[in-house]
Amino acid sequence: MRQVATTGDLHIGNVRPMGGAATSVTVRGGLVAAFGGAAPEGLETVDGGGAILIPGLVEAHTHLDKTLIGMDWYRNEVGPRLIDKIENERAQKRLLGIEPARQSARQALLSVALGSTHIRSHVDVDTEIGLAGIEGVLETRERYRGIVDIEIVAFPQSGMLIRQGTVELMEQALKLGAQVVGGLDPSAIDRDPKGHLDVVFGLAERYGRPVDIHLHETAELGAFSMELIIERTKALGMQGKVTVSHAFCLGMTDQDYVASLIDQLAEARVHILTTAPAFKSAPPVKRLVDAGVVVGAGSDGVRDTWGPYGNADMLERAVFVGLRNNFRRDDEVALALDVCTHGGARMMELEGYGLEPGCKADLVLLEGETLAEAIVSRRKRKFVVKTGRIVARDGEALLKAP
Repeated sequence: MRQVATTGDLHIGNVRPMGGAATSVTVRGGLVAAFGGAAPEGLETVDGGGAILIPGLVEAHTHLDKTLIGMDWYRNEVGPRLIDKIENERAQKRLLGIEPARQSARQALLSVALGSTHIRSHVDVDTEIGLAGIEGVLETRERYRGIVDIEIVAFPQSGMLIRQGTVELMEQALKLGAQVVGGLDPSAIDRDPKGHLDVVFGLAERYGRPVDIHLHETAELGAFSMELIIERTKALGMQGKVTVSHAFCLGMTDQDYVASLIDQLAEARVHILTTAPAFKSAPPVKRLVDAGVVVGAGSDGVRDTWGPYGNADMLERAVFVGLRNNFRRDDEVALALDVCTHGGARMMELEGYGLEPGCKADLVLLEGETLAEAIVSRRKRKFVVKTGRIVARDGEALLKAP
């Protein structure tokens, strides 16, 4: 297995942190050491060319094991229901030869080229493929250690209680190295919200892991499941350890109910992950942030059997967050970026994340006149730095995908 150096020393001149005044940044031992001043003797030095310096983008919700990047075009003729997509995907994994290690490496390196330094990937666990997806993404996580940090969620995409043997596989996935316990629509898929959450939170408690539950359920059904998740979080003392992904129910028309849910989420410190979808009701980002709820963002599926869209670009995802939430002011556009950086970092409890001295030197240089202009223009990333080492230049990862 390839091993790479995990930290580096570097001096980057003429950069504008978050679009502010021009300065330089010195990195030592993979950490931000100081801003300003000339390059210390003996350090690798690069010219930032007046680019905007931001912390690494955080891809906080995707599915590395299932992308079709680099494979033949998949003709999608799948029915409209969620269960149609789930069942079709399970069959296509074998028919198309979706090899999790190869495919996850392709998407991970694309993410690196576009400035993501951390990825949380939900990886399928089911009774037909067993732990193949987990094993494949574990291989990618190790192979590209030092290039990108990958956090794995054991994810029961096909349901858990309705497919006997899945619970045991979930436990095995955690023993293999999955760091997060995943769940999925406790009411709509398993049709047993109490039983589903018993398993998810039981595994989390037993193994000391956080939880991240896909909640596609809309309106009152989704709100019911969300309230059950909040109750479990508080009862088990897991405040700050639980994420609800998608959370479409927070976009329902009953605004009084939404306000109550937001208050409950803030009190229980349950995080929300949004993909800022164009086709569904979506969580109101500013209301959540103003209430103190941590909000992160992710690409979800990238060119998979569910749909042909997605390019793993979290700068573009910030634009989608802005569009979905009607963010127009420059400070609002900056908030959309914050969701795709600091929001995801807080959700994943990343240590030493940011631009302050002492933080890990996970950095991205963006071309742009201002921060808002750089976000909406989405030019090629000038440099991507992971713990002080340049890992991508001009929109291309330095390592080649398989």
